[in-house]
Amino acid sequence: MSGGWLKPLRHPRLWLGVWLAAVLTVIVVCLIPPPPLALPQGSDKVEHFLAYFLLGGSAVQLFQRGRALLWIAVGLVLMGVGIEFAQGALTETRMADPADALANTVGVVVGLATALTPWRDLLLRLRG
Repeated sequence: MSGGWLKPLRHPRLWLGVWLAAVLTVIVVCLIPPPPLALPQGSDKVEHFLAYFLLGGSAVQLFQRGRALLWIAVGLVLMGVGIEFAQGALTETRMADPADALANTVGVVVGLATALTPWRDLLLRLRG
């Protein structure tokens, strides 16, 4: 099923589905009108970083190292940049911000860097 892309998890389709749902959630949340919250200026950069860190870090848990993670990294970075363009072109309640795209990219890189740590196979260890 995985063609060598996914790690040998107990329920790989379930985990892949959860990850894809998280990706879709990020896309939707970034394109719907923002909630009326009074947050400090620039604090949304932390939100961008965390969302993409979690997507990148969870990809490390699901996908084999090497080419698979490289494609995931490229895809997540392009998604973050594409969402910023979409916010500027398709929404009236959001605007494109290059700093958000940078925060997304840094989040992806740091999340994928967990592949270089002992945590890279946490989900495999939980497999039992």
